This record gives sequence, structure tokens and C-alpha cells, in this order.
Amino acid sequence: MSEEASSQDGNGKVSRVIRIGTRKSQLARIQTDSVADKLKELYPDVHLEIVAMSTIGDKILDTALSKIGEKSLFTKELENALERNEVDLVVHSLKDLPTSLPAGFTIGAVLKRENPHDAVVLHPNNAGKCLDTLPEKSVVGTSSLRRAAQLKKRFPHLEFKDIRGNLNTRLKKLDEKDDFAAIILAAAGLKRMGWENRISMILEPEDCMYAVGQGALAVEVRARDADILEMVSVLHDPDTVLRCIAERAFLKQLEGGCSVPVAVHTEVKDTQVGMLLYLTGAVYSLDGSESLKETMQTSVAPGDKSLEKVDERVQRVGVTAIKLPVEAQDAAERLGVDLANLLLSKGAKEILTVARQLNDAR
Repeated sequence: MSEEASSQDGNGKVSRVIRIGTRKSQLARIQTDSVADKLKELYPDVHLEIVAMSTIGDKILDTALSKIGEKSLFTKELENALERNEVDLVVHSLKDLPTSLPAGFTIGAVLKRENPHDAVVLHPNNAGKCLDTLPEKSVVGTSSLRRAAQLKKRFPHLEFKDIRGNLNTRLKKLDEKDDFAAIILAAAGLKRMGWENRISMILEPEDCMYAVGQGALAVEVRARDADILEMVSVLHDPDTVLRCIAERAFLKQLEGGCSVPVAVHTEVKDTQVGMLLYLTGAVYSLDGSESLKETMQTSVAPGDKSLEKVDERVQRVGVTAIKLPVEAQDAAERLGVDLANLLLSKGAKEILTVARQLNDAR
């Protein structure tokens, strides 16, 4: 618990204070407020305080994320505050969290996923068009190697350039200048900001698969804080947890990260043989000319419903899900590892090594 663990209301009643850490951006605040609202609903006696701070990724805005070479760009300062007991939990976009967390931390909740796909936002002059119909050599902005690699192959008539900054900044760069014909953003962020009307098209998996964990919010806590873990665990969305464990296990086994183009697509389907988790994973060269893509599935039907005991050692790719059947979590993690191993056996490591080297040399 943080230093001041309780406060008194007007009736002299003592209520517990829980401090929530967040990045300062408008989107981060909206995401954190949504988590705080859910906790407030579930635990009306708890007093929540939100502590906002800037991260390395918020401060370095003139360099592509993949070039900065820091795995925890948007999380380090928040984790430092968690370690110093200045906050009790931290809300992140799950895709910002590395697949291996620092010792002593765990993801205590993964909330129901928003639409994980990418969206095209067109310059106002291009209203009514789509990527296919943009003029030859039109410039599309994206800060993601994953998006650029897939879209270069699918839309060879377009050019792709880095665009950095938070959502507000990127939309401003698009609208107020003529540098970009369109930009690619996560649909989830636009929706949470209330800017769905700016989405010109959603990119389907055939055109662009999404990033590991994209669209999901994660609550990171100190692994030893059993009471906080218990408190946030009710926020877990079972399907999202299983999908994201599989995705994170896939990325971890590939040793991927921000600096390589890795993409996924997952679904949980209720079939005649029970609940099945499908994972499609792919790796790409920087220009998208080389790629490997495969799909595998596994059963995630609950077995004997044995639930986790809170134990730091049973994290799966950083996630502790104490309300979910162990077998289903194990199956999801195995699926990610198996799919990664299949791609590695077909040459994924070579593709990613070259992509990493070329990116470093840019």
C-alpha cells in the first residue's frame, strides 16, 4: 500500500485510499478514468486518487519508437512509482507492456478488449476515398513497423512515413498540413476519445493484422500485494485474458518487440467441441516482401475449474489471472509458444534479425 492508506470522510468514517498511476496524455487519462469508474462501482468505500506522470515515450517525440531501443518506453516511470509505493496500481495500454515484466510486478487485470484493429484516418481533402483509391505516391503516416510492413505489400502505390506524438498531435499534423494523405491509428484509441467519426475505414486482418495486446487495457500491480491483486482481479475479461496470454507468449517466444514487425489475430469461438482459441501470427520483413503467417488453435474449455492461488511464480507472460481456470491459461500460453516455434522452424528468426538490423541502420 502507498504511504497514506486511508482518509476520513465528513462522517468520520475511514476509507481506504488507492492511488492509480497513469500517463498524462488525454487518452491515458480517459482509459484510467474508465478503470477507476469500474473499481468505484465495485468498491464504493474505496477512495481513488489518480496520479499522472510523463514517460520517456511521451518526452521523445522526434524519433520513431522502433529506433529508441527502450522496451518500456511508456511504462518505466509508472513502474518506478509503483516500486516506490507512490501508487498502488497502474493502468496501461496492454500493447505498451513488455512480455517480461520487472521482478515484483504483475498484470492483475486485463479488461474487455475494445476493437483491436487498426483504422485509416484520411486527410479532409481525401474524404470518401480509401487506401486503394488514394493517388500514386500518397504519403501515409504510421509510427509502427508492423503496420508499414503489411500495408507496403498490400498497397504498393503508397509511401509510408513515420509520424509521432499522441493521438491529438497526430490528428493535428494530418489535418493542418499537407504532409500526409492519411494516417493509421488504433481504432480503440479513437473510439475511447470519442472520435469514431474520423475513422474512414477499419483495416481487416487480410490487410493488416494488429499488435499483440492492442485494444486491451491492463492493470499492473505489485505481485506481493495480495489484497490489491484480489481487488483488481474482478476486472479480468476471460476471453481477452486468454487471447492476450496467447499473443504475448507468441511474441515472447519470437523475441519480438517494438523494433520488429510482428502481428497477430485471435478469436475465441464456441464450437461443437467446446471453446476454441484461434491464434494467427505473422512476421514480416520491413518492406513486407517477405513474410511468414500461420494459424493454430487449442481448446480452452474449463476443466476442473481449479483457480489460481495468488502466487507471483504462476504469472503467464506477466499476467496473473486468479479467477480463471489454470488449464485454459496454460493452453493459451502453449498455443502462443507452439505457433512461434512453427514460424521459427520456417525461418522467422532470419526475417526478424534482418528487419532489426535494417531498422537499426536507418
